[in-house]
Amino acid sequence: MRLVVAYDGTGFHGFALQPGLTTVGGALAGALERHLRHTVELTCAGRTDAGVHAWGQVVSFDARADVDPAGLQRSVNRALRPRVVVRAAEIAAEGFDARRGATGRRYRYTVRNHPVADPFTAGTAWHVERPLDLGAMRLACDPLYGEHDFSSFCRRPPVPGASLVRVVREARWVVSDHGLLRFEIEASSFCHQMVRSIVGTLVDVGLGKRKAGEMTGVIRSGSRSVAGQLAPAHGLCLWEVNYQ
Repeated sequence: MRLVVAYDGTGFHGFALQPGLTTVGGALAGALERHLRHTVELTCAGRTDAGVHAWGQVVSFDARADVDPAGLQRSVNRALRPRVVVRAAEIAAEGFDARRGATGRRYRYTVRNHPVADPFTAGTAWHVERPLDLGAMRLACDPLYGEHDFSSFCRRPPVPGASLVRVVREARWVVSDHGLLRFEIEASSFCHQMVRSIVGTLVDVGLGKRKAGEMTGVIRSGSRSVAGQLAPAHGLCLWEVNYQ
């Protein structure tokens, strides 16, 4: 089975199953197992951290042969909505794996740049009161394109020597309504906290704490201490996963 899942990450300890903790994967697996009446082992396209949201998370798992995708979708949504919603459910091609089969992932980070907070976006956008220099932030995106070692923006992996080289295909700021700015980034894959670290550094540029031209040096340094602040988790959303 292949599901496209949206969720509000508030109150969840990330997606991945963790004993004794409330996770998106745990809630989803529980609802699926109650409907299917057998255990399931979920594979997701991106293991989002605590507080991170998703609109286009993709999940795969094996189910009994007589499963009705539409009925499964209705059952899970009745159990978990509105915090977790299955947007689409289908029988996948033989061997489909949500993580290994993905060729790219797109994240969206939302910033509310306005002197006054907005209670209606507070759970999904980082409120930055001081004016941001959008032009400088856009210039600072240019060095992100292409293949780089993103060690400067990633938490060190638990496996020594694991590669932090990633290929970024798009990185841009988009102006939305009501003082909202969206940072959209697409890459082959992402390492832990990569997007939040990049956004934090770009916001530092927008606040004048560093220059746009420093971004190349930050990437080449390979040191997390050289990059900027870590942006809050609640502004981040796994927007889309590609399989082409």
